Amino acid sequence: MGLNLLLVEDDATLAASMVEELETFGHATVVAPDGQAAIVAVADAAFDAIILDRMLPVFDGVSVLTRLRREGVIVPVIMLTALGRSVEKVEGLEAGADDYVVKPVTAEELNARIHALIRARRWNVERDADTLRAGNLTISPAKFRAWRDGKPIDLPKVEFNLLAELARNADTVMTRAMLIERVWGYDFEPTTNIVDTYIRRLRVRLMADGGEDPILTVRGVGYSLRG
Repeated sequence: MGLNLLLVEDDATLAASMVEELETFGHATVVAPDGQAAIVAVADAAFDAIILDRMLPVFDGVSVLTRLRREGVIVPVIMLTALGRSVEKVEGLEAGADDYVVKPVTAEELNARIHALIRARRWNVERDADTLRAGNLTISPAKFRAWRDGKPIDLPKVEFNLLAELARNADTVMTRAMLIERVWGYDFEPTTNIVDTYIRRLRVRLMADGGEDPILTVRGVGYSLRG
């Protein structure tokens, strides 16, 4: 499904390249070259998500985001920056960013993060008694329980959290980096294949009764739970 996106980026060459890449996923992207233009664009049109560069002329990304949140704008925002230090990341998240991505980032990962944010936002608004459903899977994060076709699945903590995160974003590709951030809480990608290892363990438990594998592997990108 194509989305209406606002890209706030002062590098015209980079912005044009990103727009072209996002168009391959069906997204319509409006470009704002500076912070002031971004504020005007948000006031004039509705967007599904905003990709906001941190280093901008006129108003920097943090200032723009702070103002938008103060004015009640709740559109999901991904802050895109070349600054990867923890202090910059914390500052961006505290200003109201939903995600913080260090350049360079592939179009595939950016697309996955956008969809994950939108799906998570929708789930937070529409959730029913904290219950997640994806295909024949039912997950209750509050009760720390999961079922497949009504039969309980015994899952250790990490595998349960991994399944819950995949379920929140069912039919959306979650990159390894995204899963590492949200399940393990790391803001870097470990040298080990920790995600692949736990996906294998989760698959074994989900298919213990002979059911089909509900987890789709997207080579070179990550994983998706069939919804």
